[in-house]
Amino acid sequence: MIRNRKIAGIVLQKSASRFGRIIVFTGARQTGKTTLARKLFPEYEYISVEDPIMRSKYAQLTAQQWTTLFPFAILDEVQKEPVLIESIKSVYDQWPEPKYLLLGSSQLLLLEKVKESLAGRCTIMEIFPLTIPELRTQNWEEKVEDSLFQQLIIGERQDEFLPSFLFDKQMTEKQQAWDHYLKFGGYPAVSDTELSDEEKYDWLKNYVQTYLERDIRDLASFRDLEPFVKLQRYLAINTGNLVNVSAIATQLGLGAKTVSRYLRYFEISYQAVSLQSWSGNETKRLVKMPKIHYLDNGIIQTILQKRGGITGNEFESLVIAEIYKQTRTLQNSANFYHLRTHDGKEVDLIIELPEGYLAFEIKMKDIVGKQDVRHLINLAEMLDKPLIKAFVLSNDPQTKYFGDQIVALNAAYFLG
Repeated sequence: MIRNRKIAGIVLQKSASRFGRIIVFTGARQTGKTTLARKLFPEYEYISVEDPIMRSKYAQLTAQQWTTLFPFAILDEVQKEPVLIESIKSVYDQWPEPKYLLLGSSQLLLLEKVKESLAGRCTIMEIFPLTIPELRTQNWEEKVEDSLFQQLIIGERQDEFLPSFLFDKQMTEKQQAWDHYLKFGGYPAVSDTELSDEEKYDWLKNYVQTYLERDIRDLASFRDLEPFVKLQRYLAINTGNLVNVSAIATQLGLGAKTVSRYLRYFEISYQAVSLQSWSGNETKRLVKMPKIHYLDNGIIQTILQKRGGITGNEFESLVIAEIYKQTRTLQNSANFYHLRTHDGKEVDLIIELPEGYLAFEIKMKDIVGKQDVRHLINLAEMLDKPLIKAFVLSNDPQTKYFGDQIVALNAAYFLG
């Protein structure tokens, strides 16, 4: 089963423009980069750079030979042979017709070379695990509908919410996609309905092992993975918490610089996202430490060897991860923050848009009450831009308004 991807239309549109002659797909391993590229561009030659024998042969080709033999090509895992990026640059600069897709699963190894050699010549697109709207599709032809959140981001919705998720005609399919996301995460392989639950768990287990043995070894040339594995488990246990590098280093018996470097590896290999502390108001005493969130709940559960039942922090992370994926899928470069003051005021997520902020409190509750919005009240007075809207996202099916700016919505309804 190949589910449709929201970014597919954006890729085709970009490819048809004069700025789309070189498109770079980056993202975690197994997020569907190769499948997407080959589905969108079936006429392109597919070249796997992972093959060590063929890799050296491709590296020997001149720009003229590339133009003659492979004027339209997909180069998969291109970071394995960075000299190929120089070849593509040379082709780009000499001939106007050739077009290329470059794919890679290591943000650091790929993007450093891309930014160095292809600056101004390429479009970079990040491919994430499936979003809830993408999980709702059953085939490649079925249109990916924008979630209510995405409609808000692109300016198509202001405050038109149903009084209850129960009135949503698409509730069943949204809830099914949401339930799958909570249980298995968003990687395309585990969305295959022909797989049993046990096969999906096995795939996730193998993925975590492959990530350690291939991505991290490629990225860091580790001889001993044990310290990294310790931090991996620590972050899975503490997803959604503040990151105190010194405290983590002491607890795990690692150096602070090592912890900082490893944390960066988690981000650039697309396993986690770090929310920096919002600091736009210098008159307020704000906690400066970032918060870290795993980007896939299925991966968290696998690392912790859990099946069923998530914590409040895991719920917060999976909601923020979904919001992050849906925003980036739209190619929106909004800034993401959390906010915490020294006197206890805390907001789980703040999204900065050109016109103002969206704020989110995330609660793993079945019924939301006034106490759940207390940190959102008077938030606008702290911010340096207008507060467009504040939300409480939870499992409560009822839509509830708390004044003009705060609304509580069911998370599956809002993001499905």
